[in-house]
Formats: sequence, structure tokens, C-alpha cells
Amino acid sequence: MYMTSPFQHNQHSGGPNGPGHTPQNQYQQGPQQQQPFVPQPDFAAWGINDATTQFGMQLGSSAVAAGQEYVQKNFGGVIPIRSIKQHFNVSNSYVLRKLKLIVFPWTHKSWSRKVLRTENGQTEWQSPREDVNSPDLYIPLMAFVTYVLVSAFHSGLNSRFRPAVLGESASSALGVVIVDFLFVYVCCYLLNVQGSSQVVDIIAYSGYKFVGVIFTILSNYLNITTSNSLYYVVFLYFFLANALFLLRSLRSLVLPDAASANSTATVSPANRRRRISFLFLEAVCQIVYMFWLVRV
Repeated sequence: MYMTSPFQHNQHSGGPNGPGHTPQNQYQQGPQQQQPFVPQPDFAAWGINDATTQFGMQLGSSAVAAGQEYVQKNFGGVIPIRSIKQHFNVSNSYVLRKLKLIVFPWTHKSWSRKVLRTENGQTEWQSPREDVNSPDLYIPLMAFVTYVLVSAFHSGLNSRFRPAVLGESASSALGVVIVDFLFVYVCCYLLNVQGSSQVVDIIAYSGYKFVGVIFTILSNYLNITTSNSLYYVVFLYFFLANALFLLRSLRSLVLPDAASANSTATVSPANRRRRISFLFLEAVCQIVYMFWLVRV
């Protein structure tokens, strides 16, 4: 006995025009069925209709755009927003290479920053993503937060934790960064050091010391002797590492090369000697800053 399945029956009986005839609207609906399905949030389940949702999204977008325009218009000349965004342009590989550079600066060979030439013929520094020698704000900010948390953890292990420890550690660390920033900024002003992103660069360089401070605090838990010899050895090592790192990194800011983005005038031999002395003084001052920070 021959039986016809319902699928075969539907294929041969195609509608009002007779068997074997396929309606024309099936050809028109074919391309529409190939479009990808994009799930939409069900705002109706929350008691919000589509009109209210669209109005809220448009209102939120307009508010964000107006806020960005207001900040750029009123604070664009005071706060270098474009430079700050560029200093956060980092990648995972950059963070790893930068941390290696901070911890082991002795193995690094080339300290010159890369220059990018724009279409207008101007020169500017490349972003940290493309240049490991470029300063960033991501590592200093993360190191700052980690230092505050490690300080609170250290206080807790010594039964000295209280909620005010977080604020005290953050205030102390911020005070060190401000003092270091003002010292470098005032010296750059007196030595007539100019640069397009000088303020943001100085803030970034002032925050790299927290990496060595964190390792120094953590080394206290690895000391198996009662003389704290490992603690002082680690502190001395990271002080020297940070001093060398700043000495070589700040050179691109204080003593730029002739083809660099900050090279606008010729430095006289006397001014050059003063700038070199300032670099060594800034490197030596790191022992005072780091000694203050490790006392948690």
C-alpha cells in the first residue's frame, strides 16, 4: 500500500492555483528569513512600553552627549582630556612589558620614545599601546588602588584594621604623589622644560613607585628570619630600580632629542647640566617617598 506523508502532500498541493504551484509570496519571504535574529529586551515585563523605552534611551543619549560637550567646552583647556585618553590606551601585552621594565630596568636597552607624525606635519608621542617607553595612567592607578588594599590587609593581619585605614592610606599615598608632582613640575618650569602632555606624563611617572612599594610590603611576609634582612634588601632593590627607571624615562621629558615631539628649542650647556642634576635629585628623592609609603 502506498501512503502519502503530509509533507509530500503539502509540497504537491500548493494553494488556490492548483497542485505543484508555489505561491509568489514564498519567493518574496525567502531573503527575509536569512536575516540574523537580534534579541530585544522585554521591557513590557517590567511594566514599560516601547514608546517609554525609546524616549528614555533618546533622553539618556542626549544627556550624555550634552555632558561631554559641556566638559570639553569648559574644561578642555584646563584638563587635557585627549591626553588622558591617550594615556589609558594600553593593551595586555603592554602592561606585562611595562611591569617587566619597572621591575627589571637593568635589562632594557632602548629608552627613546617613538614619535608619530600627523597628516599636518606635526609630531606627537605614540600611545602606550605602540610604545613601551611611553608613560601610561593605567598601571599607576591600579598600583595606587592595590597599595591601599595591601595596606588595609597588612593592618588587618596585625590586628590594627579599622575602616579609617583605607582613607588614611589613600590620603598618604595621594599626598606623596602630589609632593612628587609639584617638585618635578616646578623644576621643569624653572628649567624651561616644555611639552605637550607634560602634566599627565609627570603624574604617570609619579605613580610607578607604587609597584616597588607593593612588592616591598609583601616581602615582609616571606621573611623567615627575625632581622628583616629580606625586607630591607627588597626595599633597596626597588628603590634603585625605580630610581634608574625615572632617571632614564624622565630624560625624554627633560632632555628631549632633536627629533622628538618636545624638542622646540636648543638647550644650552649650562641649562643641560642643571637638568641632569635635577634628574639625579629626583631619582634620589624616591628613597624618601618609598620609605614613607612602606611604613604601613
